[in-house]
Amino acid sequence: MKEASKRVSPDCLNAITTPCYVLERDKLIANLALLESVQHRSGAKILLALKGYAFWRCFEELREVLSGSTASGLYEARLAYEEVGGREQNKEVCVFSPAYKEIDFLLPYATHIIFNSFAQWQKFYPAIQAHNHANPTRYISVGLRVNPLYSEVSPEIYNPCAPNSRLGIIPSEFEKGVQEFGLDGIDGLHFHTHCEQNADALQRTLPHFLQYFGAYLNGRKWVNFGGGHHITREDYDVELLVKLVQDFRQTHGVEVFLEPGEAVGWQVGFLISEVVDIVQNQGNIAILDTSASAHMPDCLEMPYRPSALKLSNGVLESDKGENVGVYRYRLGGPTCLAGDVLGDFSFDTPLQIGDKIIFEDMLHYTIVKNNTFNGVPLPSLGVIENGNFRTLKEFDYFDYKQRN
Repeated sequence: MKEASKRVSPDCLNAITTPCYVLERDKLIANLALLESVQHRSGAKILLALKGYAFWRCFEELREVLSGSTASGLYEARLAYEEVGGREQNKEVCVFSPAYKEIDFLLPYATHIIFNSFAQWQKFYPAIQAHNHANPTRYISVGLRVNPLYSEVSPEIYNPCAPNSRLGIIPSEFEKGVQEFGLDGIDGLHFHTHCEQNADALQRTLPHFLQYFGAYLNGRKWVNFGGGHHITREDYDVELLVKLVQDFRQTHGVEVFLEPGEAVGWQVGFLISEVVDIVQNQGNIAILDTSASAHMPDCLEMPYRPSALKLSNGVLESDKGENVGVYRYRLGGPTCLAGDVLGDFSFDTPLQIGDKIIFEDMLHYTIVKNNTFNGVPLPSLGVIENGNFRTLKEFDYFDYKQRN
């Protein structure tokens, strides 16, 4: 774990008004260096999945390194185009949605549009054809998302290949679609079966993809391996990933896309909060100005218990575990939701009102999911560069009001 204490001084942390999401820019740059190496060695194009990490105010280095971005909705597609770049910057903007209500909005931004069914492809393909005919230098490539009926993801809420999944065309339906419509106009196939997984999961997944869809690769230009590849995690098998991509490209003669979101923002920053009160109910309960349900929803959805540090009297101390340290606390948020709880934490020294709690690795799947339940203020956004903190954005009452 890349702890804040290793690079951020207590004085710097004390100066931050809570709650605040804080990017540690040097850690982002380190992740990008690794991803750049993977791109160069494997030949894959790595795209930022904005659904996981969309801290666009500090995209300068990211823009230089990655091959583009992926979007799951209309506004993400526009943000991708504006802040990462489009074809004018030689960048990809790949868009996938389980279903499109309309598509004209996407045409100025997208380089690739991926459909979740043959019906949606048939419905919107004429508009893409007309666009491509009128704008030959702004050609939009079309793909279909497939479901290889294999995924090692748990829990099921994150498993795109779970029974009755709405994501991807299953083999039997794909065969029917090919028989009825053919694949003329389909440039590529897309599968997404991973979530926080190592390269060995991809190694076991590819045979299933090829079993069901390998026969359709002839004439295709690209295959998108989706996201969930935890490339920047310390124990990730980068060499295996590079080999898998190299072999696939050479064997099938297609371009390969990888679209990590979490791996880009993995351990690049934290959410800092303050202890507002400590109450008693069969133990110590510290109430923070930061909410699990409003500011860290994946902690409840996954669920998982984040790593934490406390800052008290200028001294940083790591959490010792649920019931290891002498002083034990349940950390909870300020909303009325009874389950707005981060979990049980313990320390070797007591927690005081006014102390700060730093929740590690809170830049991915937090800002993109947060909300203003109970009218709780949104955390501000900041960055630490060369040991100095700078506020990038603060939110106020009108941000809450305009969302309702």
